[in-house]
Amino acid sequence: MNLSPGGHEPVAQLTWRGGKRKAWLYRIDLAKPKRTPTLAQERALDRAMAARQTCPECGRRYFHCLRLRSVGSCEECFDGTPADPGSYIAPTAA
Repeated sequence: MNLSPGGHEPVAQLTWRGGKRKAWLYRIDLAKPKRTPTLAQERALDRAMAARQTCPECGRRYFHCLRLRSVGSCEECFDGTPADPGSYIAPTAA
């Protein structure tokens, strides 16, 4: 709904998985519209996501985050599993 709590306290809390997971619930009538990020903030977020989505070996930027900490590359570079061409953006020639 593109709303933020607007400084108000939550009115309820949902818990599941034995209380390990929580979600706070807020009143919609007291919520305020989300702030629009600046262009610099959007650029910073895109750089951060690019770091998580780009394979360091082949340079492809995927539309999902890669398991860089555990695997270190995309699945195709790691074990040869072919990647769907619709799931990434091919690297540009530098």
